[in-house]
Amino acid sequence: MDISRFSDRYNVRRLTEENIGDIYGLCRGNPLYYMHCPPFVTRESIARDLTVLPPGREPGDKYFLGFYEGERLIAVMDLINGYPDRNTVFIGFFMTDAAVQNRGVGSEIIDALCLSLKKLGKSSIRLGWVSTNPQAEHFWHKNHFFETGTVNHMDAYTVTVAERRL
Repeated sequence: MDISRFSDRYNVRRLTEENIGDIYGLCRGNPLYYMHCPPFVTRESIARDLTVLPPGREPGDKYFLGFYEGERLIAVMDLINGYPDRNTVFIGFFMTDAAVQNRGVGSEIIDALCLSLKKLGKSSIRLGWVSTNPQAEHFWHKNHFFETGTVNHMDAYTVTVAERRL
């Protein structure tokens, strides 16, 4: 996948261990997320997130992405290509910098991503939100993601699985 096509406005880059400091700064600025999805972010948890994969996926299927405005990281996204099936992409994590929230930035990124993935022949995007997080539910509903009926029970929270058809 050509990740540069995921946004016309922002510079999209694959993130690595070298970017952990920037990712950590963005994530720790969003404490509400971690109230619903504990534990609170650490540099070590970010390092794990950079490589963790669902069953049956290969490292080449994972795109841990940063959206940059100039040199400033304004959003991060964990994207898995071909999961749970080859025509679907899974967003494992998406977060914008607190300073740009409620200004349409997140929705703009998601819309551009959806358009790009549709052009690549993908038919849907799946993701999950923590069921107790009304802000996340509102954001994803606003961006045309709707519940699939699947709910995953984790140790500390429950995740509602949602999908957007492209």
